[in-house]
Amino acid sequence: MLTAIAAAFLGGLILNLMPCVFPVISLKALSLIRHHDKPAQARAEGMAFLLGVVVTMLVLVAVLLLARAGGASVGWGFQLQSPRVIALLILVMLASALNLFGLFEVGLSLQRVGEVGGDRGGLVGSALTGALAIVVATPCSAPFMASAVGYALTQPPLISVVIFTALALGFAAPFTLISFFPLLARALPAPGAWMITLKHGLAFPMLGAVGWLIWVLERQAGSAALAAILACCLLLSFAAWLYGMAQKRRMMGQRHALLHLATALFVLLTVPPLLDVKTSAPSAETAESDEAAAVAWSPQNVDAIKGQGKPVLVNFTASWCITCQVNDRTSLSTQAVKSAMARTSTIYMIADSTKYNPDVEQALSDFGRGGLPLYVVYPADGGKPVVLPQVLTPRIVISALEHAAEGSKKS
Repeated sequence: MLTAIAAAFLGGLILNLMPCVFPVISLKALSLIRHHDKPAQARAEGMAFLLGVVVTMLVLVAVLLLARAGGASVGWGFQLQSPRVIALLILVMLASALNLFGLFEVGLSLQRVGEVGGDRGGLVGSALTGALAIVVATPCSAPFMASAVGYALTQPPLISVVIFTALALGFAAPFTLISFFPLLARALPAPGAWMITLKHGLAFPMLGAVGWLIWVLERQAGSAALAAILACCLLLSFAAWLYGMAQKRRMMGQRHALLHLATALFVLLTVPPLLDVKTSAPSAETAESDEAAAVAWSPQNVDAIKGQGKPVLVNFTASWCITCQVNDRTSLSTQAVKSAMARTSTIYMIADSTKYNPDVEQALSDFGRGGLPLYVVYPADGGKPVVLPQVLTPRIVISALEHAAEGSKKS
């Protein structure tokens, strides 16, 4: 158990370096720079960020454990299998980007509109930043995390909560430590007018996250959901613009109540399309494309094929799993790996968990993994399957395929 706790904490630390977390973590970095000369406020916001991370993690774990207790095979990142959750995250990230661009302000007094920060609302903002960070961190799986999460999901609830809490503490530790130790904070640049430019620049990673999530939503729920979320994005952007005008009119002592009512109306107009977003069946075109790329995966197909003289490589993946997508581009889709598959007569299978698939979730649990990615190589002679590292290189994959094919050559 102590090993799992240490692995979870270390995995949480490394998770800060993963690409899916950068858009949100950059907001916290901006906050730390803002309070460079206010150690008390920096410490308070550091604790608020830690609280937001831990509480959100505990909520996610509670839902996860309740779902598993009810018989559902779900794991790390389960909430991103829901199109409605994806759609809501898209709007939250879009609103954050518009706020960074200065279209409207949150948590600032109207006299400070145009400045980068302020104390008012800072604690709530830090807590919400921590909450958002842990939610968007789930598409990534850092080294050491897989074994810790897999172990946690096989233990009694209390032990599971302890391990996931260690993961949350590791994730929040860097920024909390910096906020508490002035010597570390001195390494940060002093605040100044350049922060306005930085603030605007940080909006673009948020927009990048919006684009990625829209792609994931289209993969999950089809073109109807794509049209719905684009309409919601337009409505929310217009509402943000109206809200920004209301703030400015209030600052100048002018009437602004009608603008606030219009803002609320346009926000409410996004609700019906969001409620109508739901998982769709895969299109025939997508199915044909997947079949051309790989053999259809199912536990039954694996049992029928393995040990028949050919290696089997199973790629457990999902559109929302960024680590999976990076591995696919840098390793599995390279010509060197494709040539190795052909040379070793490897059967390639894709187990897609973009939408909820109980068979995939059960397979992850059987291999002691709590989430994606997972890569399994079955030897040609029917030997024990080999689990590859979560971060792949072409050399790792090719070496595994060559070893898996050796048994059939000897026989």
